[in-house]
Amino acid sequence: MRPELLALAASLSARGERFALVTVVRREPPSSARVGDTALVTESGDYHGWAGGGCTRETVVREAQRAMSDGEPRLLCISPEMNIKPRPGMLAVAMTCDSGGTVEIYVEPVLPVPRLVLFGATPAVEALARIGEAMGYRVERGAEASVRHAHVLVATMGDEDLEVLQKILRDEPAYVGVIASRKRFDQVRETLIACGIPRAAVEKVAAPAGLDIGARTPEEIALSVMAQIVQQKRQAKEKVEEKPIEAVDPICGMKVTVASARHTAEVQGVTYYFCCGGCRSKFLQVKESR
Repeated sequence: MRPELLALAASLSARGERFALVTVVRREPPSSARVGDTALVTESGDYHGWAGGGCTRETVVREAQRAMSDGEPRLLCISPEMNIKPRPGMLAVAMTCDSGGTVEIYVEPVLPVPRLVLFGATPAVEALARIGEAMGYRVERGAEASVRHAHVLVATMGDEDLEVLQKILRDEPAYVGVIASRKRFDQVRETLIACGIPRAAVEKVAAPAGLDIGARTPEEIALSVMAQIVQQKRQAKEKVEEKPIEAVDPICGMKVTVASARHTAEVQGVTYYFCCGGCRSKFLQVKESR
């Protein structure tokens, strides 16, 4: 791997950001990729390095983002030959660009350690801290911790609920639970909305926190909260695995994920999606010549 990619990977890891490393493990000519070529894809879809040309980049970015979402590595086989004998764990993708060739690329997601941010000092909070540490979470405390992408439990017993939740809900947490009665949180909910917090964000708050397992002791309450966190993570993973909306590149025929497409063109009110800038240019040249 090139030094600049190592430095970028180290920087992203230090900031707790997701990314994926992609490596060419096999190729057949005339593919421009070489075995050992490596690239890095960020969560936003930025592509650094080299793992093949424009004909593979769209597929690599799409699958890298899926890998970051579901946490599962994958082996891609991008080829014009669709009669390839399938191998366990291999995802075959049609290569429809003119350049041809076959390339196999290993996509490995690099994810930050899951974080559990706790507000309050109740027995249930202390029990949840122990459970979280046992499950490999990085447990952090109080207002100084960043809650972005973290799982957060608020157990301030009403003293600072409103102030804490206003901060938390503006910073994209993965989960927010509040140890409070439904009646008390109903009042907090309306106040949060009146303070400008989007209703959709407020409605995602679990209050009272935890699955309904009949919990009574602090340890049981903590267990129910962690169970709810795990359930939400699994449901989010299943949602990611749903097939995204795709379009077909009108030049080469390759499938392009609409949400992450980097090359588009609008002609007579219709939006077209392309795997690379070259296909977009060819398309516009054809349209202009008519």
